[in-house]
Amino acid sequence: MKKTYVTSMPNHIGAFLKASKCFSALGINITRVSYNKAVDSHTLFIDAEGTEVQLKKADAELEKIGYLQNSNAKTSIVLLEFCLKDVPGSVTDVLMLIDEFNFNISYISSQENGTDYQYFKMGLYVDDSDKISEFLKEAEKLCKVRVIDYNSSEKVYDNSIFYNTYVMGLSQVMGLSEKVSRELLVHVNLAMQTLDEQGLSPYRTFDSISKFAELLGASKGKNFNPRISTHKIADNTEITLIEPPCGSNTIIINSNGRVLFVDSGYACYSEEMTAIFKKLIPRFETMEKTVLITHADVDHCGLLPMFDKIIASTKTARCLQNEYNGKNGYREENQLHKPYINICKILTSYKSVNPEKIIALWNDAEILTQPLTQIGFFDFEELHFEVYEGKGGHLPGEIVLIDYAKHIAITGDIYINTHGLTSEQAEYNQYAPILMTSVDTDPKLCLEERRAVMQRLGVGEWQIFGAHGFKKEYSVSS
Repeated sequence: MKKTYVTSMPNHIGAFLKASKCFSALGINITRVSYNKAVDSHTLFIDAEGTEVQLKKADAELEKIGYLQNSNAKTSIVLLEFCLKDVPGSVTDVLMLIDEFNFNISYISSQENGTDYQYFKMGLYVDDSDKISEFLKEAEKLCKVRVIDYNSSEKVYDNSIFYNTYVMGLSQVMGLSEKVSRELLVHVNLAMQTLDEQGLSPYRTFDSISKFAELLGASKGKNFNPRISTHKIADNTEITLIEPPCGSNTIIINSNGRVLFVDSGYACYSEEMTAIFKKLIPRFETMEKTVLITHADVDHCGLLPMFDKIIASTKTARCLQNEYNGKNGYREENQLHKPYINICKILTSYKSVNPEKIIALWNDAEILTQPLTQIGFFDFEELHFEVYEGKGGHLPGEIVLIDYAKHIAITGDIYINTHGLTSEQAEYNQYAPILMTSVDTDPKLCLEERRAVMQRLGVGEWQIFGAHGFKKEYSVSS
């Protein structure tokens, strides 16, 4: 049995040795350790492996010596900017005030700027919000004071309790529970450790993750306003395209009174999407719900638990089954990408789906020699699709559906209409690759697949429905 401990270590010699002796005495093996004083001078992550009984004893021992973080702790770093006259000793009064309030300083930065004033940025370690309010009132008597928003700062000033402060901000934006936030804390640390071992600065990555979360949160509830359009395909067939600000499109095919969904967006918009489904399909709650998945990415599979049947390629079915059994999905198989995908899953409330619902169609083309390989057919009322599997440029198991009679193509993420994105979708697409660790698994191969899709289209006027952006109208001449 494995467990990750998030410990709060005293910053002195022998602190880790004391924890190590605790595990060693209980016969527990330490499999991973992460500590970076430049990032957080107190928080140390330990992955330990042992029996359930051994780990419970370790819980008690670490709590006894005060190493386990208290989830009720209200300490935080407050970032302030003091506008001081550029004269000798101007900062002394501020420092004396900080001393009177018994605050610790975690960060100081200042530099002359050619004016009569100098801006001092300071991070104060605070454990009582009432005290900081009183401090600000007194500080305003000395000079102008500005509270700096952590998420908008250019770099991480907090080098004392970075992880808690950062995760708390993400959790508040997405309304995550304390238990889920603790899980998020571990994956944020894994991402930090991965970047550190690659010699990369974490600031741009973590700022992008924050902006990603802000975009997700800003589109919740009454602010969830997807672009919805309806397209006539045949006498008794129409396609409704739902384009949320964040995540994949959802396609609803209504043919001869039967309904088929294609892809399903993020799980965090479950309530909002359900309300739209009920409005578009009055019998939604009572009908048997079937969805076809173009591939197994988080932003396409978020709503799968609400469906009765899930149609997928064999590889996609295998990926979803692995996730359900606690194994890695295709994205997580790359250990460098794994922390980011797990952060994305937590922020979007992703839940794996019971594989008993999944219907794996078509042959499992293990060896794909071409960018696109035909693997079978799929009929739905008036529509008759040829089904092609991509070689894995975007993700293994990806499929494209082409109806040559009706001149429509459903292309997933292999081909999307980048010129048909709304401004919200375009902004989301700037930050999504940070958490999806690149839009494509193999960008060069995905380019070949996109070209192959267009080459497969015959002469005529085509309607192409990608998984992001508006429908693409495409004409092929003789």
